[in-house]
Amino acid sequence: MLNRLRSLAGAFGARFGWNWIGFALGLGIVGVSLYVLSHLLQDVAPSRVLAAARATAPRSIASAVFFIACAYGTLTLYDFFALRVIGANHVPYRIAVLASFASYAIGHNVGATAFSGGAVRLRIYSYFGLGVIDVAKICFLTGLTFWIGNLVVLGSGMAYRPEVSSRILQLSPGMVRAIGIVALVVLSAYIVWVWRKPRSFGRDGWHVRLPSGLSTLIQVGIGLADLTFSSLAMYSLVPSVPGDDFVTVAIACVSATLLGFASHAPGSLGVFDAAMLVALPHVGTEELVAGLLAFRALYFIVPFALALATMACWEAMLFFRRSRKQLADAKGWQADEVGHKAEGGKPKLAIKVEDEAS
Repeated sequence: MLNRLRSLAGAFGARFGWNWIGFALGLGIVGVSLYVLSHLLQDVAPSRVLAAARATAPRSIASAVFFIACAYGTLTLYDFFALRVIGANHVPYRIAVLASFASYAIGHNVGATAFSGGAVRLRIYSYFGLGVIDVAKICFLTGLTFWIGNLVVLGSGMAYRPEVSSRILQLSPGMVRAIGIVALVVLSAYIVWVWRKPRSFGRDGWHVRLPSGLSTLIQVGIGLADLTFSSLAMYSLVPSVPGDDFVTVAIACVSATLLGFASHAPGSLGVFDAAMLVALPHVGTEELVAGLLAFRALYFIVPFALALATMACWEAMLFFRRSRKQLADAKGWQADEVGHKAEGGKPKLAIKVEDEAS
């Protein structure tokens, strides 16, 4: 039966292509989200949203900035962890910081994060001798860390507070709780599976070694820290949420993030916002919209601008280094020519030019 299902899946992929399934799913999520968003915002006046934004306490904005900085700080551990798993120990942590920040900040806003973020990573890591296959392994491992963290947070949230996700998924709380428990069971089985002996993933000559059981627990910690800081940032910008209801905001934020990721929409535009509005009906719409706009500006737009400026500086540095190397090579070649002529063909002067990139 399993072999028959595999052959059927292979035939379907060869005939229609699985990419079309993902594209149709993403397009469907975007369409439904925009419809829901337009329905929820039809009675919202921009003036009231602006008044709610002005009423946001400076301390709340400062807290959100701090938690977003912490969230992007934990994102650097995604790349650093993946680099160590594939054995790229020569790549220093500061380069992992650059690659992760630029790839995530740009990928979040451009959309199709796996491809846009992968292109940014390839541009940076290729300077340290990593190729397309290495970057593909890094993208796979960072994605694995992301999904493991989401399974823990969302699975626990769906099992403990199923009504939040049920409002987004339009399923009964009992069904949502069952899905959450199944997700936690699957994650536990995966941890036991990789703990027993070394495992690998891939085919057709492309294989990546999966993290061991202990390393998977590290992935859980990284994912938990990332999602917790992001949720705390969102929580700081929604002042009308009761003080003991952070769990609700965290579940809503993680669910909205996953929907936005699945849609591949640039900046999860419309998808993230609609999911948050549906998941938090007890929050004032104007206040929530004001908080979402502030969160979008702080989490998406500001890091995007900083990432573009950082990549411009990186490219300028590489350009000047290549120019200096080419100039030094040219001077060394000219000195060799002069030495040959002065000594009847024997070099009088030899200049060794060190490659700064190495």
